[in-house]
Amino acid sequence: MAKLDEPLRKVLGDRTAKVLDKGLDLQTVGDLLHHYPRRYATRGELTPLNDLQDGEHVTVMAEVVKVQGRTLSRSPGYVLEITVTDGTGELKLSFFGRKGSYRPERELSPGTRGLFAGKISTYRPRSGRVQRQLAHPQYKVVAARDAEEAAQEWADEIIPIYPSTKGLDIETIGKSVGVLLDNLDGLGLGDDPLPEPIRRRYGFVGLREAYEGIHRPRDWEELGRARKRLKWDEAFVLQIALARRRRAASALPAKPRPPVADGLLDAFDARLPFELTKGQRQVGDEIAADLAREHPMHRLLQGDVGAGKTIVALRAMLQVVDGGGQAALLAPTEVLAQQHYRSITGMLGELAQAGQIGGADHATRVALLTGSQGAKARKEALLDVASGAAGIVVGTHALLQGHVQFADLGLVVVDEQHRFGVEQRDALREKVSGGRPHVLVMTATPIPRTVAMTVFGDLETSVLGQLPEGRSEIRTHVVPPEKPAYFARIWERIKEEARQGRQIYIVCPRIGEQEGAEDDAPVVAEDEAERRSPLGIMELLPRLEGELLAGLRIGVLHGKLHPDEKDAVMRRFAAGELDVLLATTVIEVGVDVPNATVMVIMDADRFGVSQLHQLRGRVGRGTLPGLCLLVTDAEPGSGSRERLDAVASTTDGFRLSRLDLEQRREGDVLGAAQAGRSSSLRLLTLQRDEDVIRAAREEATRLVDEDPDLAGHPALADELAALLDEDRADYLEKA
Repeated sequence: MAKLDEPLRKVLGDRTAKVLDKGLDLQTVGDLLHHYPRRYATRGELTPLNDLQDGEHVTVMAEVVKVQGRTLSRSPGYVLEITVTDGTGELKLSFFGRKGSYRPERELSPGTRGLFAGKISTYRPRSGRVQRQLAHPQYKVVAARDAEEAAQEWADEIIPIYPSTKGLDIETIGKSVGVLLDNLDGLGLGDDPLPEPIRRRYGFVGLREAYEGIHRPRDWEELGRARKRLKWDEAFVLQIALARRRRAASALPAKPRPPVADGLLDAFDARLPFELTKGQRQVGDEIAADLAREHPMHRLLQGDVGAGKTIVALRAMLQVVDGGGQAALLAPTEVLAQQHYRSITGMLGELAQAGQIGGADHATRVALLTGSQGAKARKEALLDVASGAAGIVVGTHALLQGHVQFADLGLVVVDEQHRFGVEQRDALREKVSGGRPHVLVMTATPIPRTVAMTVFGDLETSVLGQLPEGRSEIRTHVVPPEKPAYFARIWERIKEEARQGRQIYIVCPRIGEQEGAEDDAPVVAEDEAERRSPLGIMELLPRLEGELLAGLRIGVLHGKLHPDEKDAVMRRFAAGELDVLLATTVIEVGVDVPNATVMVIMDADRFGVSQLHQLRGRVGRGTLPGLCLLVTDAEPGSGSRERLDAVASTTDGFRLSRLDLEQRREGDVLGAAQAGRSSSLRLLTLQRDEDVIRAAREEATRLVDEDPDLAGHPALADELAALLDEDRADYLEKA
């Protein structure tokens, strides 16, 4: 018999193997054995024929009393009709197809007793009363002498329901798996990859028993034992990969940047006009300790919008500058990069004016690098970065270009990590010769894969759960289609806020047909994919100016504007010269206008959870409470509507990330896939199995510490090699 990596065509034949490959990308024996049922069913208790209800899934025991076939009049074809009775009533079994094509014609003759399972439906013949039928029922012929026992066994049998696709039915998958299971004794499974001491410690069944129990369990207990073992296998092999990665990362050199007394950081703390929160001080201490080590920091800084992440990151950057290094802040958009640049230079004051009149003695410079800069400004910034004169460098993707050279890059801060791929972050880290920079990733709502990495223990996490003094609450409400009065009230509320001198954001999913789609267009939910096109700001603007908000000062901001225009609009809004800012998601992160109190998000169901949370974080940034209105035409009960209701129910970023994780899955923890595509996890889920994951991490860490190369565990090494294909191995190397 074949081994797990043997092609299926050698075991099942070319025809079946091609169907499995084309339909589900199953190519080897191992692929098919690991294609687990998505759920299980039973045929259920026996139901008397006189108790049958339309639409009910039933199992009946009855005797065949009549068999007849007829040709269909409206379409070519043939129907075999078999009438059965149990003494309480009659039921018709219908099998559609070609004459002579069905086994029932040979097996279900009058007088035969059998079990029949399926869904009850009704039909009315041209003449006569309504009749009940089972179309294409499952059936099993039973002998009279053991009918009761056979009936119970058949009714209780656990039926695996496999993930399938068009052109590949569940029966074909089940039969193919059965061929493998019937030959498991000869299957070259080799040694069990899970070390025997661990199997004993946790009471796991062997691998052969697990495969048998997951695919054709005799009872629910056997299925439970199989799932427990195979879940652990997924967690354990994955944790072995991550433990080896952590071990390799701990061996990489990074220049330590311990705190320096009376340096820039101390001077900055002394000039702060407010007290740091307890959370900011605690997280700052964690990061400071990481920066002082000789190995690269890799830490996630999670904090709700407005929790003060930027201050924490700036203090870390100043610690690195005090240590003689440079820090780079990577922002996803030019609007945000410019906002960070203004904010940082404003907070530092004379501490950012090295070489200028009025600059502090031990000041540094802050450089800004974006793709749209003029040649002169760009040249000056590049020189400051390359010479080391700029201790802090703020930029967009422009920082990743090959000609951008740092004198001594010590820290990379990534703002809103979901906007950058692993390849992009790796490009910035490669600008360090002879080691790696420390890395700090900031986010308000981690993407599913990031939540996964924190649960799997591969990403150190610091959480800012406390809002600074003076920050106000944000109330969020869904404006649904079934309540049109709510929609009309929006515009009245906006005018009321504007009359009190407050400001409002209105966000649309796109610019409009004339201007084309926004670069960072939101994802449309699958269940809403057939709906109208999402609303564009250029389509809404005439209505706002003409009727809905006539008389208010409205500014427009989107990604296709020239950077100077975008900056001018933002400055006018920040200065209070505009009442309303009509925008796309370019304002999603970093925009800070304390006087803005209302955020209206049109077609809110077209945005992801993370985007919605970020957008509403633009209001309530001062002493005034914030209001976020999620306008949607998604119907109650739809997936999109449930997502909006969940966003309205909490402002906790991690809770929303868990919601995102539940809906989209974690993607591939070992690769670049997002939203559940190509996941290496089949049974394991982060929502339910954190205890399994943590226990597997402890065992994997212990084993890798004792045997880093897995020399004493060849079967486990083979499993790891199968899991880590070239792409995943490369991803782990860079991640």
